[in-house]
Amino acid sequence: MAFVPPQAGYDRAITVFSPDGRLFQVQYAREAVKRGATAVGIKCKDGVVLAVEKRITSRLIEPGSYEKIFQIDEHIAAASSGILADARILVDRARLESQSYRLTYGEPVPLTVLVKKICDLKQMHTQYGGVRPFGVALLMAGVNDKPQLFETDPSGAYFEWKAVAIGSGRNTAMAIFEDKYKDDMDLDDAIKLAVFALAKTMENPVPEGIEVAIITMESKRFEKVSPEKVAKCLEEALKEAEEEEVQEEEEVDYSDLDNNY
Repeated sequence: MAFVPPQAGYDRAITVFSPDGRLFQVQYAREAVKRGATAVGIKCKDGVVLAVEKRITSRLIEPGSYEKIFQIDEHIAAASSGILADARILVDRARLESQSYRLTYGEPVPLTVLVKKICDLKQMHTQYGGVRPFGVALLMAGVNDKPQLFETDPSGAYFEWKAVAIGSGRNTAMAIFEDKYKDDMDLDDAIKLAVFALAKTMENPVPEGIEVAIITMESKRFEKVSPEKVAKCLEEALKEAEEEEVQEEEEVDYSDLDNNY
């Protein structure tokens, strides 16, 4: 008889808890997010920035057809990491909920309301048999009375952040945000920081592999950042990263010199 791993019985249905209180299918959905392309979001005094890594696997793919930042409403956008098909379904649902709210109440939907509705749907897919969790995390950003940025987890949990990253480069990007984020930064600084964080997580950072979108307090409208500006920010980010590496090497050299005496 073949050996059956102890956890196998708890893998077969989403509704079965393991003895230590975990739902393995939710854990696996989170792993799908961890393997996904990096997406970052930054909130600043002028608005909010979303930036994503676009993994173009073939030079024959039209880059414009590979969408990772989605407009939900005039004042709300979302960036995804994980299974892109799952993201598309959640984005369509978010657009439907947004328009339904606007028709019912005659005003734009608050981001907090929309995030809760999407996370309710995600949570429902962890509770009933015959379904699986959504293998995607979304960064949902918007501007109502103030800029807001939320991360939604495959489990249905959500958190509001000042700066956050999801995907394979999360740890690296979060360390950069912890070090460089400032509450009073303006929109240009936020864009530069987002591109810098992505550049540090990518093996071969190129302008075509980065997409950036903003929603400002002034216009309260979703807008894609031009490829020219992205390229300029990336050039500055690579230069800054190179200077930091040189500085770190010099510090190491000095420490080695001190150890010799």
